Amino acid sequence: MVELEQLVPDIATAIQRADHRRPRAVGSRTGREYQAGIGPHTEAATLGLIVDELVGLRASYELYALDVAYPGSARQRCDWCLGSQPDWDWALEAKLLRMLGDNGKLNDNMLMHILSPYAAHRSALTDCAKLAASVLGQRKAVLIIGYDYDDWGLEPAIDAFETLARRQATLGTRHIAMFNDLIHPVHRRGSVFAWEVSTLEASLPSGPA
Repeated sequence: MVELEQLVPDIATAIQRADHRRPRAVGSRTGREYQAGIGPHTEAATLGLIVDELVGLRASYELYALDVAYPGSARQRCDWCLGSQPDWDWALEAKLLRMLGDNGKLNDNMLMHILSPYAAHRSALTDCAKLAASVLGQRKAVLIIGYDYDDWGLEPAIDAFETLARRQATLGTRHIAMFNDLIHPVHRRGSVFAWEVSTLEASLPSGPA
């Protein structure tokens, strides 16, 4: 079973490899083609590009599935499962933290996708609670792929996420790997963050008195 210590730097490497292929995202509503690079892609498309590169990087990534249904819920889906079904090695939820758009303008709604406490927003925060409560995967983790900018650093948002997430679940050690030298003029560098997620001890039923 791959460990987060290996997975996180491998994802950073995969981002750089995918980016150097000069992929171009297209707006779903406008049909407009964005500037070349992995940066402007949607969350799902970014994860797809990453997984494609990981499969070529190590044999341990060849067994996987994307958009996997949570047991007992046809509507709730897990972004990425590693290993073989039904006893997946990992159930992984991934979120993008991208404060600026393709044109360099501020995306005011981005923090909602990381910090919102409302399940309808499907944030990284609510992903923690969802993973902790689920039987999907032998182990579970939340990933944040963040782009870093001179005036909008990642650390404040990541610190806020950790503080709030620890009320939803038990977070393991923060794993981080940086990526840089991307070709997009705005989304040029960033970091991959990951935490193993388990159920809060306080939420477990107590034994007999």
